[in-house]
Amino acid sequence: MTPEPTAPDYDDPNSWAYFALGEDRGADVFIICPTVDTRSERNAFDLNDKLKGRFVNALDMEKGIFEDAGRLYSPYYRQMSINAYRLPEADRAEAKAVAYGDVSAAFRWYLNHENGGRPLILAGFSQGGEMCLELLKEYFGDTEEGSALRDRLISVYSLGWTVTEEMTQAYPQIMPARGATDLGTVVSFDCEDGTLTDTIIIPAGVKALSINPLNWKTDGTPADRSENLGAVMETGAEPVPGLCGAYIGSRGELVVTDITPADYPPVLDIFPEGAYHLYDYMFFFINLKENVAVRTAAWNAQHTPIGALAEIQSRGILFW
Repeated sequence: MTPEPTAPDYDDPNSWAYFALGEDRGADVFIICPTVDTRSERNAFDLNDKLKGRFVNALDMEKGIFEDAGRLYSPYYRQMSINAYRLPEADRAEAKAVAYGDVSAAFRWYLNHENGGRPLILAGFSQGGEMCLELLKEYFGDTEEGSALRDRLISVYSLGWTVTEEMTQAYPQIMPARGATDLGTVVSFDCEDGTLTDTIIIPAGVKALSINPLNWKTDGTPADRSENLGAVMETGAEPVPGLCGAYIGSRGELVVTDITPADYPPVLDIFPEGAYHLYDYMFFFINLKENVAVRTAAWNAQHTPIGALAEIQSRGILFW
């Protein structure tokens, strides 16, 4: 068997797509890139300059949601390729283990060298969202370090991936968000048109524990398109308010209204028509950006000494 190429060295700045990127606002965002490798059979073993450029392009699309919270860190990693999602379960698990091994090593390096006790947001879309949940499993459990990390965790934006009841029972530190301001919880949803029964994100028979990013409800209450503050469909594009509404369907999917699959095709052939996965965060970009600010402010308020909080409030300073 041919040995796998060496894992990235996270001591090397060239192993990071983002490294302490942005203004220091007292918090950090550890953001994990979605799947951008469409060519490899299993994992992105050749992290060449062209592929690294695809990492950065994908991250730059998401960056605007999180950059106001603080410094951004994002590692290059030997991610699963899009083709790996077609592999048999055992082979797919091996590919995931390689990808997560790199993400975990990068996160450990970040904790040891950069975090310094700062509050933290975990963020990722699609494969990046799945990797966020794996970090919660490994690092945020019932240990001394896990307890400290949970106290510093503002939120987890595991967008375009699925949290299940079984997952929360096995890993109590994975707590689905129940509203707009709860701390240390997971914001998770995946978009569909309401006609599907099976996708690789929410397979048949699985119930996703999702939240609606327009009204921050989990009970299926519809949100009208007027509650959508702005979709952003391309990096740097102007927001489009009121593009679509949404409600949570019977499988836990986020059913997007006011649009059609013809206008927003799945693009990738691993998804059926009616799967809006590619657009999960794009449809609700400004609502998500606002929520990051709200949760960060809530964390700051909870962790600011009463005397200092009174001083801040007397001076009319907002946390965000």
